[in-house]
Amino acid sequence: MTTPEHQSPAPQPSVPGSRDRIYRSAQGLVGGVLLLALGGWLGIDALFSGHGSTPWLALAAMILFVPLVVAFTLRPAVFADNDRLRVRNPFRVVVVPWGEVASLRSAYSNVVVTKSGTKYQLWAVPVSLRARKRAVRQQARAESGGRRGGLFGGGGGGVAGGLGGMDLTGGAGSGPAADVGPVRAETDKIMDELREMLKAREKATASQGEVTVRWAYEVMGPMVVGAVLLAVLLAVK
Repeated sequence: MTTPEHQSPAPQPSVPGSRDRIYRSAQGLVGGVLLLALGGWLGIDALFSGHGSTPWLALAAMILFVPLVVAFTLRPAVFADNDRLRVRNPFRVVVVPWGEVASLRSAYSNVVVTKSGTKYQLWAVPVSLRARKRAVRQQARAESGGRRGGLFGGGGGGVAGGLGGMDLTGGAGSGPAADVGPVRAETDKIMDELREMLKAREKATASQGEVTVRWAYEVMGPMVVGAVLLAVLLAVK
């Protein structure tokens, strides 16, 4: 499940220093911490207990493994404020002003599409088909409960109508289906929030500008060094 770390109120006019809404994958964070803990334990054990070339192989593997895990689990995040959408993916950081966003699409993955037609995947907001199916089932149960409430609630023709208009069940519109909107998967709710921000801010003066893309060399560099070192060690072993 992906959850927002901070949620600000409904989009307001641009304010200097306004805080980002930050969205990250809870499963990714948990999985990344577990993988790093396991890899660190095995790697450190090999470094201090291994013989021959084993410590060097363990060191090279850790140099490759740690940034790779961080890139795909801990690093991805989506930052949204009144002026732009900043997408931090495993190996790139993409900044898209709201005025350059053509659409936010959800299918088998969530993507932002710029007006030039370029698509950028939102790694921190992964689509869960399982969560969507669960939301559909919950929505169906809520609607079914609402219909049953309508049968025995108000309306004059049911039990309540036959008792002088007394609504013994709280009324047809008092069930869960009436109190809340359609049941949605968590990542779909996040995309709905981003679409609302896009609608509110796409024409604002402060939301105009160019799309920028920066490669994450701080992640890619150690990975390349670890991969080269590991390949050399394996070749001369």
